[in-house]
Amino acid sequence: MAKFVSLHNNLHRHIRVDQSRIEAQGAKERMVPVVMSEFLKLAVQYPIAFTKYSDTGRFVCVALLGFEEHENLFWDGDRWQGIYTPLNIVRQPFFVGQEDDKTVICIDADSECLTREQGEAIFNEQGEETAFLRKVKAMLAQLIEGEQHTQLFIEALLQHKLLMPMSFNITFINQQEQRVQGLYTIDEEKLAALDDAAVLQLHQQGYLKPIYTLITSLGHLYSLVEKKNARLASAS
Repeated sequence: MAKFVSLHNNLHRHIRVDQSRIEAQGAKERMVPVVMSEFLKLAVQYPIAFTKYSDTGRFVCVALLGFEEHENLFWDGDRWQGIYTPLNIVRQPFFVGQEDDKTVICIDADSECLTREQGEAIFNEQGEETAFLRKVKAMLAQLIEGEQHTQLFIEALLQHKLLMPMSFNITFINQQEQRVQGLYTIDEEKLAALDDAAVLQLHQQGYLKPIYTLITSLGHLYSLVEKKNARLASAS
C-alpha cells in the first residue's frame, strides 16, 4: 500500500532513489496509464487501448502489459524487457498531489526504491534540489501536461463516437482460454465514415496521427500472446 507524503528538503535530505529498483515497481501491472506524447515510442512494442476508471467512468489511455491481473509480460526475472518504459513507471516513487490548495511533489514513503545507502540524492547537504530532482520535476510536468492533452483527445473521440468496446477470446499454448474485456479502441468503420468537416477538424487538432498510431499498435496484441505462450512453455 502506497504511503504518499509531501516531499520536503528537511525531512528527505538524506533519502536516495535506487534507480535499479524503479522498473520493478511495475512488475505486477497488467496495464499502465499513458499519455499521447508517448504514443510513438510505445507503439514500437505495446498495444495501446482505452479503459474506464471503475469509480468515475472516465476513460483513460493505457499500454497493455499482460492479460491477467498482476501479470506484466514485459517484466522477466529482474528487469524490464522493453525498448521504452512508460513514464508512469519511470517517475516512481514520485507523484503530484495537493496540499493547502497547492500542487506539490509527493513521494511514496513505502517505496522499495528509497534508500539511504545508494542511489540518486534528491537534495544535497544544503537542502538544495539536485539535478536528479530537477529531472523528475520535468518528467512530472510532462505527465501533467500530457494527461490534459490526452483527455482532450479522448473527448474529441467521444464527440465523434469513435470509441468502441474490444472483446476477444484467446487460447494460449496450454489450451488455457482468456476472454479480454473492459477495453476500448478506435471504431475504424465510423472513422472512415466521418464527413470532410469532421476529418478536417481532427487533423487541425493534431489527432489523426495518434488515432492511426493507436490502431497500428494493436498489432502488438499478437506479440503479447507470444510472450505469454513463451512464459507458459518455460514454466512447463
